Amino acid sequence: MVVKPAPADTGIVFVLVGSESFREIKLDPKSVTATGLATTLGYGDAHVSTVEHLLATMVGLEIDNAIIEVHGGEIPILDGSAAVFVHLFRSVGLRELHRPKRIAKIKRHLVFEDGEKRITVSPYPGLKIDYTISFSHPQIGRQQFFYESSPKHFIEKISRARTFGFLRDVELLQKRGLARGGSLENAVVFDEYRVVNPEGLRFSDEMVRHKILDFMGDIAVYSARLWGHFEVSCSGHDFNNKFMRFLDGHAAEYIDVIDLSSRPQSVQHKTPSFGGIPVWA
Repeated sequence: MVVKPAPADTGIVFVLVGSESFREIKLDPKSVTATGLATTLGYGDAHVSTVEHLLATMVGLEIDNAIIEVHGGEIPILDGSAAVFVHLFRSVGLRELHRPKRIAKIKRHLVFEDGEKRITVSPYPGLKIDYTISFSHPQIGRQQFFYESSPKHFIEKISRARTFGFLRDVELLQKRGLARGGSLENAVVFDEYRVVNPEGLRFSDEMVRHKILDFMGDIAVYSARLWGHFEVSCSGHDFNNKFMRFLDGHAAEYIDVIDLSSRPQSVQHKTPSFGGIPVWA
């Protein structure tokens, strides 16, 4: 994967390289073609998978414009979190572009639910996520985490949280020829009672923090950065995308923001765009 700088108003664009079906894939809820083990974007016969951690980094660091060249049709999983992406972007630096920031503001209260899965969103001058998970595992159980987005908060509280799964599911998938790259180096794995990884957890509630990371990546497919207060319970990639398709064009108004001083003090910052040398991961 190579990430390149892009001028204002480019947005985040994926370019598949080294394939006869060379295509550009732009972000759109309807561009999501698969949500099984990860989020996959596609256009025609061109697809790029496992985009959610990189897109979450774009949201978390507020990178609005970049061209992402992908070789092989999948974003590297790395350690299963966004920590490496954060390190690489910070290493090359971000450049502020003197253009208004395009924002989609939630304009009314909405509830989207299916059984235990539920996403509620209300107007808010920024991005706020209140996420709850519940697993019948002795080391997970019910976890809740409240996150108010800013680059500082993303780096410190969310970016290092790794994807997680259960040993029984990994073994079943690998017997079917799937998830062959899955290992303790890129995921937190649980057996029936404990964490299998010898280093343990990075946070006691790493699992719900990672769910917020995934959610941030899944809402990044919207046509503009979203402002709203999201309360999420027991969701996943598939339900997240169904919600985004429901939301698309129905519940947000677009504004151009130059002065972010109206936002809460904890999330005030510049509005950068990726700049500098290409990033290799």
